[in-house]
Amino acid sequence: MAEPVFALIDCNSFYASCERVFRPDLLRVPIVVLSNNDGCVIARSADAKPFVKMGEPYHQIRGKLERNGVLAFSSNYALYGDISERVMTVIESLVPALEVYSIDEAFADMTGIDNRDKLGREIRAKVLKLTGIPTCVGIAQTKTLAKLANHGAKKWQKHYGGVMDICDPERRDKLLKALPVGEVWGVGRRMNEHLTAMGIKTAWDLAQADAWTLRKQFSVVIEKTARELRGVSCLALEETAPAKQEICSSRAFGHRLHEMEPIKEAVATYAARACEKLRAQGSLCKRIRVAIRTGMFNPDEAKFAKGIVCELPYPSDDTRLIVRAALKGLEAIFRPGHAYAKAEIMLLDLRQQGEFTDDLFAEVQPAAAEKVMSLLDEINGRWGRGTLRPARVPGTPGWGMKRELKSPSYSTKWDELWRVGGR
Repeated sequence: MAEPVFALIDCNSFYASCERVFRPDLLRVPIVVLSNNDGCVIARSADAKPFVKMGEPYHQIRGKLERNGVLAFSSNYALYGDISERVMTVIESLVPALEVYSIDEAFADMTGIDNRDKLGREIRAKVLKLTGIPTCVGIAQTKTLAKLANHGAKKWQKHYGGVMDICDPERRDKLLKALPVGEVWGVGRRMNEHLTAMGIKTAWDLAQADAWTLRKQFSVVIEKTARELRGVSCLALEETAPAKQEICSSRAFGHRLHEMEPIKEAVATYAARACEKLRAQGSLCKRIRVAIRTGMFNPDEAKFAKGIVCELPYPSDDTRLIVRAALKGLEAIFRPGHAYAKAEIMLLDLRQQGEFTDDLFAEVQPAAAEKVMSLLDEINGRWGRGTLRPARVPGTPGWGMKRELKSPSYSTKWDELWRVGGR
């Protein structure tokens, strides 16, 4: 049986690269992308990194960005999601199997492929040609090593041409010795501090550490990480994403809300969106959590936060039932006199349809509700989200996110399609 080989294909500065796809005039302009409500920096192009740190609040650095010629964009998830789907489709056409790990990276199966370096370069070239997105490719015998190889491919991109294959043990060990342990997949800031205190400073040190000691002192996860660094594959390719155990829909309002009515609109909107995700993965939920809070960082603002868990009469994916329960929960926790900044809906106690035993006498979701929800999703899928929606959900909410710097949704909205002039 052939030894498994994985490739990690990662889009370079994905959000910033998406902004450049339809704006070639920005090719040499440093770019940052901001979080919801234009709060802080969440993505930077490579040439913007010397001027701004990740997480810096936009209102504090606006002048600095202007002085250094850095352009800022509001996050445009419709655009990023559509381009991501195109990127993954291109990669999928070139490899035997693919696991979409996140919006901008995917693991591919390269087991049994002889000329892996050539395939890696073909993936890079084809994705760039068909989508305009630059990528780097890391190749190794385990997923953890493939992540490190990808990091190396980006770090020394000019030397390796964006593709690094470390299946050769000598090349693998050389890379492990060159990278700090904090660059290893799954080693966060606190774990990095613990490992460094133990004298484990490089990826190589972690690979050589005793696996059982790591398991006893930390967890089985870090033990598997150490084994993967030695070339022992512990993590398989997951072609189908596992169903989520919880589904959350949460956004900050574009401005502070003082009355319950607009907050009801927001809660109904978030609940309806969460139900779409619930049905997309074929699950039902039995409990929902509703929470609201004021802003938490302004010292002059009174603080208030409260949440409540509501139980449904039966496991359900019915938007109407869940929205009603969410609004009832909101009425129970709302307190007048506060300036509310955010609401959150979380669907809990999720069960896959047909994978739980019904109580013979328990109430179950009516078959008619399933038909109505199926029709709702079909119509919204064909004519656009929100074509059919609960009456409480507004078409254009007054409390919506502040996105003053958003680029057009070039590829997903008819009235914002990219226009090309001709003579």
